[in-house]
Amino acid sequence: MQYSVLVGVYEQLEATSKRLEKTFILSEFLKSADNLDKVVLLVQGRVFPNWDQRELGMAAKLLVKALSLATGAALDKIESVWKETGDIGTVALELTKKKSQATLFSQPLSVQKVFDNLQKIPELEGLGSVDRKVQLVAELLTSASPVEAKYIIRTILGELRVGLGEGTVRDAIVWAFFGDKAGVKYDKATNELDLSDDERMNYDKYVVLVQEALDVVNDFGEVAKIAKEGGDLLNVSLKIGKPVKVMLFKKAKDIKDGFENVGKPAACEFKYDGFRLQIHKFAKIRLFTRRLEDVTAQFPDVVQRIAKNVKGDCIIDAEVVGIEKGKYLPFQSISQRIKRKYDIEEMSRKFPVEVNVFDVLFCDGKNLLKMPFIERRKILEKIIIQVPFEIKLAEEIITDDESVAEKFYRSSLLAGNEGMMMKNLQGIYKPGSRVGFGMKVKPTMDTLEVVIVGAERGEGKRGQWLASFVVAVRDPETGEFVEVGRVGTGIKEKVEEGVSFEQLTQLLQPLIIEEKGREVKVKPEIVIEVDYEEIQKSPTYSSGFALRFPRLVKLREDRSPEDINTVDDIRDLAESQRGRGELK
Repeated sequence: MQYSVLVGVYEQLEATSKRLEKTFILSEFLKSADNLDKVVLLVQGRVFPNWDQRELGMAAKLLVKALSLATGAALDKIESVWKETGDIGTVALELTKKKSQATLFSQPLSVQKVFDNLQKIPELEGLGSVDRKVQLVAELLTSASPVEAKYIIRTILGELRVGLGEGTVRDAIVWAFFGDKAGVKYDKATNELDLSDDERMNYDKYVVLVQEALDVVNDFGEVAKIAKEGGDLLNVSLKIGKPVKVMLFKKAKDIKDGFENVGKPAACEFKYDGFRLQIHKFAKIRLFTRRLEDVTAQFPDVVQRIAKNVKGDCIIDAEVVGIEKGKYLPFQSISQRIKRKYDIEEMSRKFPVEVNVFDVLFCDGKNLLKMPFIERRKILEKIIIQVPFEIKLAEEIITDDESVAEKFYRSSLLAGNEGMMMKNLQGIYKPGSRVGFGMKVKPTMDTLEVVIVGAERGEGKRGQWLASFVVAVRDPETGEFVEVGRVGTGIKEKVEEGVSFEQLTQLLQPLIIEEKGREVKVKPEIVIEVDYEEIQKSPTYSSGFALRFPRLVKLREDRSPEDINTVDDIRDLAESQRGRGELK
């Protein structure tokens, strides 16, 4: 397939803001697309599936070099135009229109060629690797039409801007390959999906089918391919060594609300203030964070404990907590271990951890996702050899008594934990879902987890740093990020005091995708936790809400942008303020 065909789809998608119309455009394309597994990734602006740790990792400055090499334009001219337009993709389009380099040997780009060149980028390491990366991109740009150049640049930056959320891609797979069975009847003139109540229930059944398969395999391309070939999505299984989305939990108002949601009796567990690890034990051991990052190398101590104290091949879900003299430490005390690349052995001694195992997804060849929680817990009791302060099962009681649950909850807080989990004994494991099989009980209103999408350069003594950060939550309907405010407090000027302006600047600098004056737009990747005084209605931000006096609490390197709070959460929290006075 020619890349120009895919680019034509990008342009159609970018030309409409209507979600159903986007779904229709993409579904029609998928029906006849070649290289389906690759096309489904590229249409999301990706070249690797969610579970794959490889990243292109090319900052905009390198793309400026590639553009110069491909078009003959001077570096300073490209940077000047980029700062004027704020979009290096648009710069690529304009420069390619009037490129001065000879293109006698260029040929039309294929999807395969674009995909192959981009996938080679992370493989290049060592001396001269930066130049070779630039050459791989320049090779594509030399053969690209102006509009193709624009989308190649945007794909590399991970900022395609065609408005495709994961939900839209999922629905497009349903429309393309289950359209007749699901009863899809899209009226393009009215932009409506015309379904009766019964038809809607049938349609939703196929949406759930595709979503559950996606949650297990974490690969839109693989799911689309299985669907097109008539494979069995209902029974796609876990693959040990390949991470799966973890099950998420809603927040209960209190213990009574928790019981109402999960039923009685319920399993009550300590809710630890650590970070989540999905542990795969087979011929080798691999550790994945909640955002599916492989952190095996950073935790040799955990690897040793798993090898010694876990029986058989399995996938287990655990919370790793900092521990000192038998007492639990807050998340910040061990968070720096997640990204550590050097002095790892020293860090493991300096910041020891305890592994608290609370679930099992796969054991000795058996997929346990549909097994009731109470049975999964029994399996854990058989396969985990518990060693105090090293590895153990999460503290648990089973009760139907609110006073007993309250006492257990208080004991968890006294031990230095965040609160308590309450779980339905018959609940299955639903990857990626907050479905009510488990609830978390915490003593205070939740802080918010948000992603940084922009920043402003500081002035005066903060002139060398980014100093004010635009934050966003996720719109669950479109998958896009909508702004809720700016954060400038809670950030330290000295690195040794906590999360600093310098640290955030270093993290965000490679993610800059637009730059206008002192304002920059960044790829949404860095997640932070914030608290705030209240939530107000606001026309200023795209969410329709604004956080009043937001303050950074901590950096959440264990969270991905897909894990952050949604605009629905903001709306619910705003409504809950009404008891304290009308929402402003």
